[in-house]
Amino acid sequence: MRYVLNKLGLFALTLWAAVTLNFLLPRLMPGSPADAAIARLAQNGPVSEETRAAVEAQLGVPDGSLLAQYWAYLGQVVHLDFGVSYAFYPEPVSGLIGRALPYTLILVGAVTVLAFVLGTLLGVMAAWKRGTWMDALPTVGGSFINTFPYFWTSLLLLFFLGYIAHLFPTSGAYSATTTPQLSGSFVVDALYHAALPALTLLVTSLGGWIIGMRNAMINTLGEDYVTFAEANGIGGRTVALRYAARNAILPNLTGFGMALGGVVGGSILVEQVFGYPGIGFLLFNAVIGQDYPLMQALFLMITVSVLVANLLVDILYGALDPRTRR
Repeated sequence: MRYVLNKLGLFALTLWAAVTLNFLLPRLMPGSPADAAIARLAQNGPVSEETRAAVEAQLGVPDGSLLAQYWAYLGQVVHLDFGVSYAFYPEPVSGLIGRALPYTLILVGAVTVLAFVLGTLLGVMAAWKRGTWMDALPTVGGSFINTFPYFWTSLLLLFFLGYIAHLFPTSGAYSATTTPQLSGSFVVDALYHAALPALTLLVTSLGGWIIGMRNAMINTLGEDYVTFAEANGIGGRTVALRYAARNAILPNLTGFGMALGGVVGGSILVEQVFGYPGIGFLLFNAVIGQDYPLMQALFLMITVSVLVANLLVDILYGALDPRTRR
Protein backbone atom coordinates (compact mmCIF):
# COMPACT_ATOMS: atom_id res chain seq x y z
CA MET A 1 0.00 0.00 0.00
CA ARG A 2 2.89 2.34 0.76
CA TYR A 3 4.28 1.65 -2.71
CA VAL A 4 0.95 2.57 -4.36
CA LEU A 5 0.57 5.72 -2.25
CA ASN A 6 4.08 6.86 -3.19
CA LYS A 7 3.24 6.39 -6.87
CA LEU A 8 -0.03 8.30 -6.45
CA GLY A 9 1.78 11.17 -4.72
CA LEU A 10 4.35 11.36 -7.52
CA PHE A 11 1.54 11.24 -10.08
CA ALA A 12 -0.28 14.16 -8.42
CA LEU A 13 2.92 16.25 -8.27
CA THR A 14 3.81 15.53 -11.89
CA LEU A 15 0.24 16.27 -13.01
CA TRP A 16 0.29 19.66 -11.27
CA ALA A 17 3.63 20.48 -12.91
CA ALA A 18 2.30 19.47 -16.34
CA VAL A 19 -0.86 21.56 -15.94
CA THR A 20 1.18 24.55 -14.77
CA LEU A 21 3.65 24.31 -17.66
CA ASN A 22 0.76 23.97 -20.10
CA PHE A 23 -0.56 27.24 -18.68
CA LEU A 24 2.75 29.12 -18.72
CA LEU A 25 4.28 28.13 -22.08
CA PRO A 26 1.69 29.79 -24.37
CA ARG A 27 1.81 32.95 -22.24
CA LEU A 28 5.60 33.11 -22.36
CA MET A 29 5.53 33.07 -26.16
CA PRO A 30 5.87 36.46 -27.88
CA GLY A 31 2.70 38.06 -29.10
CA SER A 32 -0.95 37.37 -28.40
CA PRO A 33 -3.04 34.36 -29.48
CA ALA A 34 -5.19 36.80 -31.43
CA ASP A 35 -2.25 38.03 -33.51
CA ALA A 36 -2.83 35.41 -36.22
CA ALA A 37 -6.46 36.48 -36.68
CA ILE A 38 -5.53 40.17 -36.66
CA ALA A 39 -2.73 39.54 -39.17
CA ARG A 40 -5.29 38.10 -41.57
CA LEU A 41 -7.51 41.13 -41.07
CA ALA A 42 -4.55 43.44 -41.64
CA GLN A 43 -4.18 42.11 -45.18
CA ASN A 44 -7.28 44.13 -46.09
CA GLY A 45 -6.10 47.33 -44.39
CA PRO A 46 -5.01 48.80 -41.05
CA VAL A 47 -6.60 47.31 -37.92
CA SER A 48 -7.74 49.77 -35.26
CA GLU A 49 -7.35 49.23 -31.53
CA GLU A 50 -11.12 48.90 -31.20
CA THR A 51 -11.12 46.10 -33.78
CA ARG A 52 -8.24 44.39 -32.00
CA ALA A 53 -10.07 44.57 -28.66
CA ALA A 54 -13.22 43.17 -30.26
CA VAL A 55 -11.29 40.25 -31.81
CA GLU A 56 -9.60 39.47 -28.49
CA ALA A 57 -12.93 39.54 -26.66
CA GLN A 58 -14.58 37.36 -29.30
CA LEU A 59 -11.78 34.77 -29.14
CA GLY A 60 -11.65 34.81 -25.36
CA VAL A 61 -8.07 36.06 -24.98
CA PRO A 62 -7.33 36.08 -21.21
CA ASP A 63 -6.66 39.35 -19.38
CA GLY A 64 -5.83 40.36 -15.84
CA SER A 65 -2.85 39.37 -13.71
CA LEU A 66 -0.98 36.12 -14.32
CA LEU A 67 -2.14 34.71 -10.98
CA ALA A 68 -5.77 35.50 -11.73
CA GLN A 69 -5.43 33.86 -15.14
CA TYR A 70 -3.86 30.79 -13.48
CA TRP A 71 -6.76 30.31 -11.05
CA ALA A 72 -9.25 30.81 -13.86
CA TYR A 73 -7.33 28.31 -15.98
CA LEU A 74 -7.41 25.67 -13.20
CA GLY A 75 -11.17 26.12 -12.97
CA GLN A 76 -11.51 25.68 -16.72
CA VAL A 77 -9.41 22.49 -16.62
CA VAL A 78 -11.56 21.02 -13.85
CA HIS A 79 -14.72 21.77 -15.86
CA LEU A 80 -13.10 20.72 -19.18
CA ASP A 81 -13.76 24.19 -20.56
CA PHE A 82 -10.91 25.09 -22.94
CA GLY A 83 -12.58 27.94 -24.75
CA VAL A 84 -13.42 28.36 -28.42
CA SER A 85 -11.35 27.02 -31.29
CA TYR A 86 -9.77 29.64 -33.56
CA ALA A 87 -9.46 27.39 -36.62
CA PHE A 88 -12.98 25.94 -36.28
CA TYR A 89 -14.68 29.04 -34.86
CA PRO A 90 -17.18 29.10 -33.17
CA GLU A 91 -16.83 25.39 -32.24
CA PRO A 92 -15.85 24.81 -28.58
CA VAL A 93 -12.57 22.96 -28.09
CA SER A 94 -14.17 20.34 -25.84
CA GLY A 95 -16.70 19.45 -28.54
CA LEU A 96 -14.02 19.01 -31.19
CA ILE A 97 -11.95 16.75 -28.94
CA GLY A 98 -15.02 14.80 -27.86
CA ARG A 99 -15.86 13.95 -31.46
CA ALA A 100 -12.30 13.04 -32.47
CA LEU A 101 -11.26 11.08 -29.37
CA PRO A 102 -13.44 7.95 -29.89
CA TYR A 103 -11.97 7.36 -33.34
CA THR A 104 -8.39 7.49 -32.05
CA LEU A 105 -9.15 5.34 -29.00
CA ILE A 106 -10.80 2.67 -31.13
CA LEU A 107 -8.19 2.74 -33.89
CA VAL A 108 -4.85 3.35 -32.15
CA GLY A 109 -5.84 1.94 -28.77
CA ALA A 110 -7.15 -1.37 -30.05
CA VAL A 111 -4.21 -1.81 -32.44
CA THR A 112 -1.68 -1.01 -29.71
CA VAL A 113 -3.14 -3.63 -27.37
CA LEU A 114 -3.41 -6.20 -30.17
CA ALA A 115 0.18 -5.57 -31.34
CA PHE A 116 1.50 -5.86 -27.78
CA VAL A 117 -0.33 -9.13 -27.02
CA LEU A 118 0.45 -10.72 -30.38
CA GLY A 119 4.07 -9.53 -30.42
CA THR A 120 4.69 -10.70 -26.86
CA LEU A 121 3.30 -14.18 -27.55
CA LEU A 122 5.31 -14.50 -30.76
CA GLY A 123 8.43 -13.32 -28.92
CA VAL A 124 7.93 -15.96 -26.20
CA MET A 125 7.45 -18.66 -28.83
CA ALA A 126 10.52 -17.54 -30.80
CA ALA A 127 12.75 -17.58 -27.71
CA TRP A 128 11.45 -20.95 -26.48
CA LYS A 129 11.88 -22.53 -29.93
CA ARG A 130 15.11 -20.68 -30.74
CA GLY A 131 17.14 -22.14 -33.56
CA THR A 132 14.07 -23.49 -35.37
CA TRP A 133 11.82 -22.07 -38.08
CA MET A 134 9.42 -20.95 -35.32
CA ASP A 135 12.20 -18.62 -34.18
CA ALA A 136 13.50 -17.53 -37.57
CA LEU A 137 10.13 -16.68 -39.14
CA PRO A 138 8.83 -14.14 -36.58
CA THR A 139 12.32 -12.76 -35.84
CA VAL A 140 13.36 -12.15 -39.45
CA GLY A 141 9.88 -11.03 -40.39
CA GLY A 142 9.68 -8.71 -37.38
CA SER A 143 13.10 -7.21 -38.13
CA PHE A 144 12.06 -6.63 -41.74
CA ILE A 145 8.72 -4.94 -41.11
CA ASN A 146 10.11 -2.97 -38.16
CA THR A 147 12.20 -0.93 -40.61
CA PHE A 148 9.13 0.39 -42.45
CA PRO A 149 8.17 3.99 -41.52
CA TYR A 150 4.52 4.65 -40.71
CA PHE A 151 3.95 7.09 -43.56
CA TRP A 152 5.64 4.91 -46.19
CA THR A 153 3.66 1.81 -45.22
CA SER A 154 0.41 3.78 -45.15
CA LEU A 155 1.08 5.20 -48.62
CA LEU A 156 1.83 1.72 -50.00
CA LEU A 157 -1.32 0.20 -48.52
CA LEU A 158 -3.37 3.18 -49.64
CA PHE A 159 -2.10 2.91 -53.20
CA PHE A 160 -2.31 -0.87 -53.70
CA LEU A 161 -5.32 -1.82 -51.54
CA GLY A 162 -7.22 1.43 -51.92
CA TYR A 163 -6.63 2.89 -55.37
CA ILE A 164 -5.53 -0.19 -57.32
CA ALA A 165 -7.49 -3.09 -55.79
CA HIS A 166 -10.41 -0.96 -54.47
CA LEU A 167 -10.68 -3.26 -51.45
CA PHE A 168 -10.87 -0.52 -48.82
CA PRO A 169 -11.94 3.14 -48.67
CA THR A 170 -9.15 5.66 -49.07
CA SER A 171 -10.20 8.34 -46.56
CA GLY A 172 -12.60 9.23 -43.77
CA ALA A 173 -13.94 7.32 -40.78
CA TYR A 174 -17.31 6.42 -42.32
CA SER A 175 -19.24 6.77 -45.56
CA ALA A 176 -20.67 10.13 -46.55
CA THR A 177 -24.15 8.60 -46.71
CA THR A 178 -23.91 7.15 -43.17
CA THR A 179 -25.04 9.01 -40.06
CA PRO A 180 -22.87 8.44 -36.94
CA GLN A 181 -24.98 6.49 -34.44
CA LEU A 182 -24.86 3.42 -32.24
CA SER A 183 -26.10 0.91 -34.80
CA GLY A 184 -24.74 -2.25 -36.35
CA SER A 185 -24.52 -0.77 -39.84
CA PHE A 186 -22.53 2.25 -38.67
CA VAL A 187 -20.12 0.11 -36.61
CA VAL A 188 -19.46 -2.16 -39.59
CA ASP A 189 -18.94 0.85 -41.86
CA ALA A 190 -16.58 2.50 -39.34
CA LEU A 191 -14.53 -0.69 -38.93
CA TYR A 192 -14.32 -1.01 -42.71
CA HIS A 193 -12.91 2.53 -43.00
CA ALA A 194 -10.48 1.91 -40.11
CA ALA A 195 -9.07 -1.29 -41.66
CA LEU A 196 -6.20 0.29 -43.63
CA PRO A 197 -5.02 2.67 -40.86
CA ALA A 198 -5.22 -0.19 -38.35
CA LEU A 199 -3.27 -2.52 -40.63
CA THR A 200 -0.58 0.14 -41.06
CA LEU A 201 -0.15 0.61 -37.32
CA LEU A 202 -0.18 -3.13 -36.66
CA VAL A 203 2.41 -3.98 -39.32
CA THR A 204 4.84 -1.23 -38.35
CA SER A 205 4.67 -1.81 -34.57
CA LEU A 206 4.49 -5.61 -34.33
CA GLY A 207 8.18 -6.25 -35.07
CA GLY A 208 9.41 -4.19 -32.12
CA TRP A 209 7.33 -6.16 -29.61
CA ILE A 210 8.47 -9.50 -31.07
CA ILE A 211 12.18 -8.67 -31.02
CA GLY A 212 12.09 -7.02 -27.60
CA MET A 213 10.25 -9.92 -25.97
CA ARG A 214 12.44 -12.55 -27.67
CA ASN A 215 15.69 -10.94 -26.48
CA ALA A 216 14.44 -10.50 -22.93
CA MET A 217 13.09 -14.06 -22.89
CA ILE A 218 16.41 -15.56 -24.05
CA ASN A 219 18.26 -13.73 -21.27
CA THR A 220 15.74 -14.95 -18.70
CA LEU A 221 15.93 -18.56 -19.89
CA GLY A 222 19.61 -18.59 -18.90
CA GLU A 223 18.84 -17.76 -15.25
CA ASP A 224 19.49 -20.33 -12.51
CA TYR A 225 15.89 -20.52 -11.33
CA VAL A 226 14.75 -21.54 -14.83
CA THR A 227 17.39 -24.27 -14.97
CA PHE A 228 16.37 -25.42 -11.49
CA ALA A 229 12.70 -25.57 -12.50
CA GLU A 230 13.54 -27.65 -15.57
CA ALA A 231 15.73 -29.98 -13.48
CA ASN A 232 12.80 -30.61 -11.15
CA GLY A 233 10.73 -31.94 -14.04
CA ILE A 234 8.36 -28.99 -14.43
CA GLY A 235 6.72 -28.93 -17.87
CA GLY A 236 8.22 -26.80 -20.60
CA ARG A 237 5.09 -24.72 -21.12
CA THR A 238 4.85 -23.96 -17.41
CA VAL A 239 8.52 -22.96 -17.24
CA ALA A 240 8.17 -20.75 -20.32
CA LEU A 241 5.01 -18.93 -19.25
CA ARG A 242 4.99 -18.89 -15.43
CA TYR A 243 8.71 -18.61 -14.74
CA ALA A 244 10.56 -17.09 -17.70
CA ALA A 245 7.87 -15.02 -19.46
CA ARG A 246 6.63 -13.38 -16.25
CA ASN A 247 10.05 -11.84 -15.63
CA ALA A 248 10.97 -11.27 -19.28
CA ILE A 249 7.81 -9.27 -19.94
CA LEU A 250 8.76 -6.47 -17.54
CA PRO A 251 10.79 -4.39 -20.06
CA ASN A 252 8.08 -4.88 -22.68
CA LEU A 253 5.49 -3.81 -20.13
CA THR A 254 7.31 -0.53 -19.60
CA GLY A 255 7.31 0.10 -23.35
CA PHE A 256 3.62 -0.82 -23.49
CA GLY A 257 2.86 1.82 -20.89
CA MET A 258 4.59 4.48 -22.98
CA ALA A 259 2.80 3.29 -26.12
CA LEU A 260 -0.55 3.20 -24.33
CA GLY A 261 -0.02 6.71 -23.05
CA GLY A 262 0.63 7.87 -26.59
CA VAL A 263 -2.67 6.45 -27.83
CA VAL A 264 -4.54 9.68 -27.10
CA GLY A 265 -2.03 11.58 -29.19
CA GLY A 266 -2.88 9.29 -32.05
CA SER A 267 -0.63 8.73 -35.03
CA ILE A 268 -0.51 12.07 -36.79
CA LEU A 269 1.08 10.86 -40.02
CA VAL A 270 -1.20 7.84 -40.43
CA GLU A 271 -4.36 9.80 -39.68
CA GLN A 272 -3.23 12.55 -42.03
CA VAL A 273 -2.52 10.15 -44.91
CA PHE A 274 -5.90 8.44 -44.59
CA GLY A 275 -7.83 11.60 -43.66
CA TYR A 276 -8.96 9.83 -40.49
CA PRO A 277 -10.64 12.35 -38.15
CA GLY A 278 -8.85 11.38 -34.94
CA ILE A 279 -6.82 13.35 -32.41
CA GLY A 280 -3.68 13.26 -34.57
CA PHE A 281 -5.56 14.72 -37.54
CA LEU A 282 -7.09 17.37 -35.26
CA LEU A 283 -3.70 18.29 -33.79
CA PHE A 284 -2.18 18.68 -37.25
CA ASN A 285 -4.95 21.08 -38.31
CA ALA A 286 -4.63 22.99 -35.02
CA VAL A 287 -0.91 23.57 -35.65
CA ILE A 288 -1.49 24.59 -39.27
CA GLY A 289 -4.28 26.98 -38.25
CA GLN A 290 -2.35 28.38 -35.24
CA ASP A 291 -5.25 27.34 -33.03
CA TYR A 292 -3.72 27.98 -29.59
CA PRO A 293 -6.70 26.92 -27.40
CA LEU A 294 -7.07 23.64 -29.29
CA MET A 295 -3.32 22.93 -29.22
CA GLN A 296 -3.15 23.70 -25.50
CA ALA A 297 -6.04 21.36 -24.71
CA LEU A 298 -4.61 18.56 -26.87
CA PHE A 299 -1.13 18.86 -25.36
CA LEU A 300 -2.60 18.72 -21.87
CA MET A 301 -4.73 15.70 -22.71
CA ILE A 302 -1.78 13.84 -24.23
CA THR A 303 0.38 14.63 -21.18
CA VAL A 304 -2.28 13.45 -18.74
CA SER A 305 -2.84 10.23 -20.70
CA VAL A 306 0.90 9.44 -20.60
CA LEU A 307 0.99 10.08 -16.83
CA VAL A 308 -2.05 7.88 -16.20
CA ALA A 309 -0.65 5.07 -18.34
CA ASN A 310 2.70 5.23 -16.53
CA LEU A 311 0.92 5.15 -13.16
CA LEU A 312 -1.01 2.01 -14.12
CA VAL A 313 2.16 0.36 -15.43
CA ASP A 314 4.04 1.21 -12.22
CA ILE A 315 1.31 -0.41 -10.13
CA LEU A 316 1.21 -3.47 -12.39
CA TYR A 317 5.01 -3.61 -12.36
CA GLY A 318 4.94 -3.77 -8.56
CA ALA A 319 2.41 -6.61 -8.67
CA LEU A 320 4.51 -8.65 -11.12
CA ASP A 321 7.94 -7.92 -9.57
CA PRO A 322 7.90 -7.77 -5.73
CA ARG A 323 11.47 -6.41 -5.75
CA THR A 324 10.21 -2.99 -6.91
CA ARG A 325 8.12 -2.64 -3.74
CA ARG A 326 11.16 -2.72 -1.44
